[in-house]
Amino acid sequence: MPAFSPSILALLVSVALVWTANGLSFTLLAIRLNAEGFSTSDVGLVTTGYFVGQLLGAMVCGRMIEGVGHVRAFAAFASIISASVIGYALHVDLYVWTAIRILHGFCIAGSVMVAESWLNGATSNQGRGRLLAVYTIIQYLAMSAGQQFLNLQEPTSFVLFTVASILFSLALVPLVLSRSVTAGEVAPSRLGILKLIEISPLGVIGCFAGGALVAILMGLMPVYLSDLTYGVSDIALFMSVTILGGLVVQYPIGRASDLFDRRTVIALTLFAGGGVCFAIALVPDLGFWALAGMTILYGGIVYALYPLAVSHANDYLDPADLVAASAGLIMAMAVGAAIGPLATAVVMEEIGPDGLYIFSGAICISLGGFAVYRMTRRPAVSNEEQGPYVLLSRTTAASVELDPRADLEGEGPLEADYQN
Repeated sequence: MPAFSPSILALLVSVALVWTANGLSFTLLAIRLNAEGFSTSDVGLVTTGYFVGQLLGAMVCGRMIEGVGHVRAFAAFASIISASVIGYALHVDLYVWTAIRILHGFCIAGSVMVAESWLNGATSNQGRGRLLAVYTIIQYLAMSAGQQFLNLQEPTSFVLFTVASILFSLALVPLVLSRSVTAGEVAPSRLGILKLIEISPLGVIGCFAGGALVAILMGLMPVYLSDLTYGVSDIALFMSVTILGGLVVQYPIGRASDLFDRRTVIALTLFAGGGVCFAIALVPDLGFWALAGMTILYGGIVYALYPLAVSHANDYLDPADLVAASAGLIMAMAVGAAIGPLATAVVMEEIGPDGLYIFSGAICISLGGFAVYRMTRRPAVSNEEQGPYVLLSRTTAASVELDPRADLEGEGPLEADYQN
């Protein structure tokens, strides 16, 4: 564990609280909607609302933050999120919840952008890689921990919404009280999507599909489990182990992509993910732990897809273009996340709960086939020329500048560590 300054530790505590509350909110809303008798398509609409808001926030929050400052912006975003979570409990209505979810996603994008840009300014170029790894791992751990708050009370009660609201409010405290630091840029420029597709079609489509698959897993898995008559405590445990397992499974996949043609690894893992999905959908009466184990394997694949796609695109980029390109790839991922849950919900309405795995498996197999096709279009990058796989955050463009592969302009001599 690297030594972090008190300012960075305070920021990381704020991030942990935000993602703990957000992890709780994701599963709680899906379970509550299902308990209230809303259709799977309705749950998909509300889930899509969050990612639409996050996409909008990623596009405009940077200018808002620069206009009022990081601390004031974070205070505003966190306060609005805290109030919005209470709003869910006050009035259960599909369109009200969708509107609140859009606002929720917008403010999450803004608050995370503040934290990420602040972290950019608080660390040296040399320390960015370690900080990015710790930051991303904290997100996974916090989202996993957030699931366990579901055991405190029934999802139909006011209590769990209050808990999420309290956590969002507490996230204000460490960041507001931390010592001021020089913040990094909050809105790096993006390469145009057509230019990105020209550089790496598989990279762009992989990011789009990666966003869709993760959003489907997080947004609709609680509905799938509820339809299988699992209780709230089982759903909380399932979601926790799936998130943690997905984090662990990513490592060997990423390591393999550094040793072999990355497109081969992408194709094989996607075919494996598709196979797991179809096996779950077609094998009747899987037990809880068999289902969880197979979903952990599948989750590791889909969580790895976005960083794999970014790494593949980076293999064809000049290091100086990494920040601009990765910012565009994040937007492609966000668009996929906005579309995926709603499309999957429609399929689940038509063919039943197994539609989640059938539709996700079809995405995996299709993208795996496209990866094989791309292997016929141009030769592989040599292992020596390939950049390393990096565990990436799926949040905002501000996180891109933490990527140690970026060649940031204007960097001075590298500092030794985070000690100052």
